[in-house]
Amino acid sequence: MRKLAIITARGGSKRIPRKNIKPFLGKPIIAYSIEAALQSGIFDTVMVSTDDEEIAEIAKQYGAEVPFLRSAEASNDHATTNDVLLEVLDAYEKIGQSYDFACCLYPTAPFVTAPKLQDAFAKLEASDADTLIPVVAFSYPPKRGLLIRNERLVFEYPEYLDTRSQDLETSYHDVGQFYFFRVPNFKANKRLMVGNILPLEVPETEVQDIDNLTDWQIAEMKYRLLHS
Repeated sequence: MRKLAIITARGGSKRIPRKNIKPFLGKPIIAYSIEAALQSGIFDTVMVSTDDEEIAEIAKQYGAEVPFLRSAEASNDHATTNDVLLEVLDAYEKIGQSYDFACCLYPTAPFVTAPKLQDAFAKLEASDADTLIPVVAFSYPPKRGLLIRNERLVFEYPEYLDTRSQDLETSYHDVGQFYFFRVPNFKANKRLMVGNILPLEVPETEVQDIDNLTDWQIAEMKYRLLHS
């Protein structure tokens, strides 16, 4: 059972320049993902898929492999995570290396830890699922959500207008940190978000989208809180 960690780190981040190697509490943020993958002891290979020479060099400094640079087709604004993963898996197969399991790990995921990856892999391996995705509960039920229409508030789901929030089923969303999957199933489906998906529930204190500098500062605050 061979296992591969694929850290996806494109160079052309728009909202936060050089986001994937921007210092996060003293070291490039990508280092947290690389270190978690290496320390987990799960993977035969920990690699970074990037189109950027500087990211590649930093990745190597922290112990990841960068056997090739990402193609232009898999680096443009329209390329999906699925496209990147398929390119990596195909490139390894061309040199005679195949894998049974893989983990797509984002480079801006400092809340991912080695124990979390170990737990995720154990759950996936013991199941019949195709993929495992970490999820977090919405802090407020989406079915009680509001929309602004013509400068007025309207319920998005008016049928739940009189339903107490505690009576609604808990909804979850993808935390955007990593995806563990069985490689043959993924290659057949060519998409992560289809098939038999197993959840890994994560507390809100360990989740933070990082899309702008305010998000970045909140993530650093949460990280300090978790490690204080």
